[in-house]
Amino acid sequence: MVESYVISDKREVFMYQMLSSLIENISNFMYSYLLIIMLLAVGLYFTVRTKFVQFKFLGESIRLVIEKNNDKNSVSPFQALMVSTASRVGTGNIVGVANAIAIGGYGAVFWMWVIALVGGASAFVESTLAQVYKKRDKDGGSYGGPAYYIEAAMGGKRWLGIIFAVALIATYAGGFNMLCSYNLISSLSGYSFYGDPATSVVPLICGAILAVLVGICVFGGGKRIVKVTGVMVPVMGVSYIIIALIFMVLNIGLIPEVLKNIFVSAFDFKAIFGGFAGSALMQGIKRGLYSNEAGVGSAPNAAAAAEVSHPVKQGLVQMLSVFIDTILVCTATAMMCLSSGIVPSSELTGAPFVQTALASKLGNFGFYFITFALLLFAFTTLIGNLFYCDGCINYILNRKASKKTMTVFRIIACALVFFGALLDFSFVWNLADVLMGIMAIINLPVIVILGKVALDALKDYSDQRKAGKDPQFKAASIGLKGKTDFWN
Repeated sequence: MVESYVISDKREVFMYQMLSSLIENISNFMYSYLLIIMLLAVGLYFTVRTKFVQFKFLGESIRLVIEKNNDKNSVSPFQALMVSTASRVGTGNIVGVANAIAIGGYGAVFWMWVIALVGGASAFVESTLAQVYKKRDKDGGSYGGPAYYIEAAMGGKRWLGIIFAVALIATYAGGFNMLCSYNLISSLSGYSFYGDPATSVVPLICGAILAVLVGICVFGGGKRIVKVTGVMVPVMGVSYIIIALIFMVLNIGLIPEVLKNIFVSAFDFKAIFGGFAGSALMQGIKRGLYSNEAGVGSAPNAAAAAEVSHPVKQGLVQMLSVFIDTILVCTATAMMCLSSGIVPSSELTGAPFVQTALASKLGNFGFYFITFALLLFAFTTLIGNLFYCDGCINYILNRKASKKTMTVFRIIACALVFFGALLDFSFVWNLADVLMGIMAIINLPVIVILGKVALDALKDYSDQRKAGKDPQFKAASIGLKGKTDFWN
């Protein structure tokens, strides 16, 4: 597709193909040797050190989501959850899961579950740290994210925080948003009006419309993003899960066989190590990480904006987002695909796989519903991603960005949404994976270095809850007096 719209010269085509191959090789290396070890190791480490916080405090996290916020002008825990969930719950929950199953087989679902379950602990730690090290703005609100706690871990030196901030902007405004745009447009390829994929003008037209719609929203600033996602995300998620449950009931006889195949395939180590790049293990972890973002360092940017009385509260709330994303929404997609009787294959990938699966029982409604779901998923993801970027731009500049600077950035971001609609499958997915991997490689070691801060905060929170109190946090209680901007 990219060759039709973006480049036409044979030399340019060759350079594009070389770049695409290079990015694919980097992606395979990162997820074959480096990130799988780092993600599982850090997740298991914090699971043990927090005494299984993602299971022990699951009920508490649900309670905190509905906790009332006294200041109506600030970002509530629920709103922060919706922003992070908007970014997490996106086209990857449909297209990414379908791709993982098509390439890695049934077992990819199991490894997505694993990375979510152990990643919940990592998500808790990074979001708690974001709250501890958040900054106070001139209006009394708060802001922050990994760049700020990275700076704290580096003893006040900003260079690594700046690198992370640049990586996040490239990932979310570039890689993820281009991928999101591509995934949405690809869902239209099964309709007759799309025509020949090589010459169709649908990507051009729909990409332009999507870019304009995103622009209308993001030019309203962060507050508008928070309000839009707070309404759309719950509606989108609940509707999708309801349809998935209905579909599973219609195919109830196949569910036991599906579950059996998931677990058997997950532990087919001959297949895993015989072709690792396409294995269930690698595909499950790649798509699971892309979907839930646990340990990547994205959700903490939203977590830092929430007004809470104790950092652990938002850590627990953001931990819940991982479960919503993977255990609920990704599983819903997987079960719809696998219980349909449609055999996964490398020829039937992405949105067409899910559409074909649903159409097997629901007819044309299946095609229409997935297209509509992808539209909502894509839109909330696009605007949620850009919310993260705002704070990182401010960090790089070491001041609040001017209106002119943000206008230029948002125009570029909208242009990338348009450009993403014209790219091809392999390039856009591999680019997103590599950029996301860079963020995780920086963030994971830092949260291990600062992990004791989050663990001490969790103990302080638990002690106060056991005493029947609504936990209130003071930095001095965990030995950080004078080292935080918000909690002294």
